[in-house]
Amino acid sequence: MASFNRIILVGNLTRDPQLSYTPSNVAVCKFGIATNHKWKDREGNAREETCFVDCTLFGKGGEVFNQYMSKGRPVLIEGRLKLDQWTTPEGEKRSKHEVMVENFTFLGGGRGEGGSRGAEVPAEATSGVGYEPPQNDGIPF
Repeated sequence: MASFNRIILVGNLTRDPQLSYTPSNVAVCKFGIATNHKWKDREGNAREETCFVDCTLFGKGGEVFNQYMSKGRPVLIEGRLKLDQWTTPEGEKRSKHEVMVENFTFLGGGRGEGGSRGAEVPAEATSGVGYEPPQNDGIPF
C-alpha cells in the first residue's frame, strides 16, 4: 500500500531557534511555530484557534535558519510529520508530533514585518534544503 506524509505550514516563530550539533558535527535546529485558524460559530461570534508546532531542521539549512530567524518572524515550512514517543520517569507514556523540516521559505520584510515579500537571504537557504537526520548519531536531546 502506498503512503504519503507531507505537511505545509505558514506561521510565526514562537521562540528563537536553538542550534546544536550532533557528535558527527551535523547541525540540528529546533524551533516552534504557531498557526492560527479563524472562523465564526453558529451564533456569528468570531472565533480563533492557535496551533503550536515543534519543528526540527538538519544540516546547512538549520544553520542558515538559525542565522536569519527569530521569535515572531513569519515562515513557510514543508516537511513530514514524525511521532515521538517516550515514557516519563513516573512511568507515564507520552507522545507528540513534530515536523521534520525539509524546505522553508522566509516570509515578510527584512525586519520581521508581515507581508508577501521574502526576506533577502541566499537562494540556497530557501530551497532544496532537505536533509535526512543522521542515523544512530545519538542526538543529545
